[in-house]
Amino acid sequence: QVQLVESGGGLVQAGGSLRLSCAASGRTLGSYSVGWFRQAPEKEREFVAGISWSGAVTNYGASVSGRFTISRDNAKNTANLQMNSLKPEDAAVYFCAVDLDGRRPRSESREYEYWGQGTQVTVSS
Repeated sequence: QVQLVESGGGLVQAGGSLRLSCAASGRTLGSYSVGWFRQAPEKEREFVAGISWSGAVTNYGASVSGRFTISRDNAKNTANLQMNSLKPEDAAVYFCAVDLDGRRPRSESREYEYWGQGTQVTVSS
């Protein structure tokens, strides 16, 4: 079992930045891919970013590419999502998730076995 806890969400003005963190316990993250997803009210869960077990491979959703950066620190058992140039449409609950296949970060939520509870991001215009 892997327990995931997200933090770092909050209220920010459009154009601002936030850094989300995902802390894992129960297992080391070092062998697994980590993904970030988001879900806004009445919308489907959307892939935001993913990172392979080593950090060598990353993948981003089209709407955040160039603005968000995913990273990980296997020694600390954490993964982070740096979000810059935030837009009102980025507002959502953000979830981190673990894919036990760590070779490449997949964008389909069904591939991820463990999920955190989410952290709310609100962007004011």
